[in-house]
Amino acid sequence: MPEVPAHGTIPGEDGPIATLPISLLTGFLGSGKTTLLKRALATREFADTAVVINELGEIGLDHYLVKAVAGPVLELPGGCLCCAIREDLASTLRDLMARRDSGSVPAFRRLIVETTGLADPAPILFTLAADATLEHGLRLDRVVATVDATAAERTLSRYAEAARQLAVADRVIVTKTDLRPWDEALRQAIAAHNAAAAPIAAVATEDLGDILWGSTPEITARPRPPAGAAHTHGVSAHAIALRKLCSRLEFARALGGLARERGDDLLRVKGILAFSDRPERPAFVQGAQHALYPPIWLECWPDDERQGRLQFIVHGIALGDILERFACAAAEPYRPAALVS
Repeated sequence: MPEVPAHGTIPGEDGPIATLPISLLTGFLGSGKTTLLKRALATREFADTAVVINELGEIGLDHYLVKAVAGPVLELPGGCLCCAIREDLASTLRDLMARRDSGSVPAFRRLIVETTGLADPAPILFTLAADATLEHGLRLDRVVATVDATAAERTLSRYAEAARQLAVADRVIVTKTDLRPWDEALRQAIAAHNAAAAPIAAVATEDLGDILWGSTPEITARPRPPAGAAHTHGVSAHAIALRKLCSRLEFARALGGLARERGDDLLRVKGILAFSDRPERPAFVQGAQHALYPPIWLECWPDDERQGRLQFIVHGIALGDILERFACAAAEPYRPAALVS
């Protein structure tokens, strides 16, 4: 029996067993993963949890909703830790666990990995099982998938990633049931891809700890995923910078027009910008497909760039079309400040 790292292990009858549980939170773009996670992290039950967030595209934005501390590790309001992935998942997890063992980050007893909305979970599950250090130091507790009730049938039939995310889940959380009540078509759409995991409405979920992990590993019948599972989504990510301030009305016309005309192809949009009619505070804006959400007003700019930028994840929408719609803000392709000479 090889020596097992000290983190999260206790001796068992047949040798050391991993005791640091890891839950995988997956779900298609705009299905409410981050909202569910933020809700959980606001509770004391999650105060000893580390979170790894993997975002798609050139502009990482979700982690701006948490309080940054030194290095790539972020401290969330409840004392939890967040590490925004910038390298391979396995090395990120190994590094985070090593920092925990050395005391350079606060101790944590659980891990949650939130995948990008376009991730095929199979390679991630394979990584957790195939990496010797992770296999001995972690245990996969469960896979939780979020499903958007308002777009479930369309998304599951059109995007293979959404179907795979649902198929591997131990728990299925159905979001936005306040906008679309349960009906038989929704139940059948979910059951067609995963009949074993009884879906739960997010609005009715009170015990998020019981949803995201359990006291013992959850046993499932899914086979071990094969190595080399590939992404085949054919989806593009476009990042734009807004060089001028536009009014809230101008912005609503630009983004609203795109959502109205190409909503099925506008998989996700999020960004940070200031408006000419309210320049004192920046706003975090986001939307998915035909749905645009009210802005979240931030106290200040989260970094030194202090310029508006938007990240689009689209299917078949050209960057030029997006830039043209945001001509009112002198939009141009985004280049990170570190790359601008």
